[in-house]
Amino acid sequence: MNKEDLVMRTQASNCLLCNQAPCTAACNKGIAVDKILRSLRFENERGAQALLPTEVPCVSCTSKDCMQACNRRKIDETIQISKVIELLGKRKEECIVCATCNEDTDLNVMQIDLTTEICGVTCENPFFLSSSVVGSNYEMVAKAFDMGWAGVAFKTVGMFVPEEVSPRFEQMRKEVEPFIGFKNIEQISDHTLEENLSFFRELKKNYPSKIIIASIMGQTVDEWTKLAKMVEEAGADIVECNFSCPHMSGDGLGSDVGTNVDLVTEYTKATRKGTRLPILAKMTPNITNMEIPAVASIEAGADGIAAINTIKSIMNIDLNTFVSSPCVDGKSSVGGYSGKAVKPIALRFIHDMKLNDKLKEIPISGMGGIETWRDAVEFIVLGCSTIQITTAVMQYGYRIIDDLIDGISRYMKEAGIENIAQLIGNAMPNIVSTDSLNRHSICFPKFDRNKCVACGRCYISCYDGGHQALRQNEKFQPIMDGKKCVGCHLCLTVCPVGAITAGTRVEKL
Repeated sequence: MNKEDLVMRTQASNCLLCNQAPCTAACNKGIAVDKILRSLRFENERGAQALLPTEVPCVSCTSKDCMQACNRRKIDETIQISKVIELLGKRKEECIVCATCNEDTDLNVMQIDLTTEICGVTCENPFFLSSSVVGSNYEMVAKAFDMGWAGVAFKTVGMFVPEEVSPRFEQMRKEVEPFIGFKNIEQISDHTLEENLSFFRELKKNYPSKIIIASIMGQTVDEWTKLAKMVEEAGADIVECNFSCPHMSGDGLGSDVGTNVDLVTEYTKATRKGTRLPILAKMTPNITNMEIPAVASIEAGADGIAAINTIKSIMNIDLNTFVSSPCVDGKSSVGGYSGKAVKPIALRFIHDMKLNDKLKEIPISGMGGIETWRDAVEFIVLGCSTIQITTAVMQYGYRIIDDLIDGISRYMKEAGIENIAQLIGNAMPNIVSTDSLNRHSICFPKFDRNKCVACGRCYISCYDGGHQALRQNEKFQPIMDGKKCVGCHLCLTVCPVGAITAGTRVEKL
């Protein structure tokens, strides 16, 4: 990451992403400042560039009305909008003349096919709302469909209406970053079954091309069968068996099922008895080997897998009261952990299932920590054909679909990839067992003295957590001892300015 990247990313990260953003309203040049900052926030720089006018007026603008209107200045400092726009315009000019970059930045001429399939059902793009509060009534889902989401895994329906607690959400922070992780103790839909079925019927009537995944949870074998039959009659396209919710208030529900192969088998068979629709079995990560219940569900009649659901967690204990969060009248409970921090765990489980001979051809709808189009592509190249998202929508709103679609389209255009099917599973051959990794060579770090700000972070980390292979010169810049360096790249990972990169790989002496 160079200095320009750092400036743009930092400013975009600090942006509050306001609704009806005052910065855009104040700009007398008609620039969509809020959308530009949002695109940068969600790793879609090319999309942000495309929102700039041919002649960028910010450089000569003296009023800075947008910055005066910025709500961030009420907290600490205004977003440096003019600087971001200036740097982005410069990057756009460089990108257009770059020989390695596709000159065409206009999405209108992109012939990219984002359609995909899950269990034989065609979807206009890979992006779905996952089964949660973000898709729990007609108005919400209709809004998401209007904005471009391909489908919804509707919030789990059952024969019962749970009694919820208040509050039921909490977030994990790291330094100034919110939503590193997110915890909830919310259960299934708080609408009656009749209300939920009416939502399905109305959505399918008004949005016939959108895909409705009906997530169901029964308490008995008969309930699983009846629910499957009822949601099919109401217009669902796919049935998703919720075998994975980690915080249901009753026994034999949610993840209690997903960790019990016998129950997975019994309830999948019961669901299949009630419907001809494709069935997804939603897996719990609260287990060592997800392949075991996943295989059991397929052998019992499921057509695909949805993974992962949230991870059992305890978060943020108040050291004055010794109560965990969210605090419900002085008590808390184990809940479901989600957000960006769970993405590596989700990817590992999906990879493991795709390695299994009985699952490698089975379609997977992937979820767990997806915020940006890059996150989504990571799931796709590990074998997922559709993507489900909740926590990012709860934090940022349905509007993230703009950059999900725009970002993946631009990536595919520049990579020469014509459709989603060409991406699915591409990363699988490059993830091998640890004993197959190259252990005969070293990739030494490479240091850029011009970017280095002499903070000494690399030196401290190498000495205290590595192999004491760095020392500092008179300018406090790092000097490497090649005899001690093992090429672990700890220095690279802690450098705050991108001044350390991977160097040449050489054979060990």
